[in-house]
Amino acid sequence: MAHFAKINSDNIVIHVSAVMDVKLLNEDGIESEANGIAHQERHGAENGFFWRQTSYNTIGGKHSLDGTPFRKNYAASGYTYDEDRDAFIAPKPYDSWILDELTCTWEAPIPRPEGSYTWNEQTQTWDLVEE
Repeated sequence: MAHFAKINSDNIVIHVSAVMDVKLLNEDGIESEANGIAHQERHGAENGFFWRQTSYNTIGGKHSLDGTPFRKNYAASGYTYDEDRDAFIAPKPYDSWILDELTCTWEAPIPRPEGSYTWNEQTQTWDLVEE
């Protein structure tokens, strides 16, 4: 099963849908993103939207099953598609966080300590979560 992100003219992911692998195969029996995009456009064509394939197993530029990473991160509604990086990027969680250019994930300005901590944007520190 392959997944495709529907993206609006502002490069925001509207939703992600699954496409059966058989719809992706080209005449040589090889999976083709172009075939998946064509399938999606035929079954939901709307002006101002475009489609990009996304990999369920890709996070931070790594494939969890040792496959080929695809567009840095699995897309989800509200993510941005960055055409220059060819990457899906989650919404910025806090104003102070910085985009890691290699992984296209957001990083706190200071590393997270080991244990249960939550980010405090007001103090720009990690607060220990009391259990």
